[in-house]
Amino acid sequence: MSDDIQKRLAKIEDRNKRVALDKAWETSATRRLSIAAITYIVVVSYLFAIHNDRPFVNGAIPVAGFLLSTLLLPQIRSIWQKNK
Repeated sequence: MSDDIQKRLAKIEDRNKRVALDKAWETSATRRLSIAAITYIVVVSYLFAIHNDRPFVNGAIPVAGFLLSTLLLPQIRSIWQKNK
């Protein structure tokens, strides 16, 4: 193979690795839990600022909604794809 083809192939392989890593991150539990934790901290902070009576309990509601959505969306997508 020529050097040009080898360079192009190496670029394609590098891109494929980056795409695979991005996809793995998008579906990872680490990402979901990080977003949930950040959301919880922000919501609880806001609830404290507005003097909510139960900020720790009420802050869990949007986090639970987020986690449920991330668990259910793959099944919803699967149903949608079957009907397309």
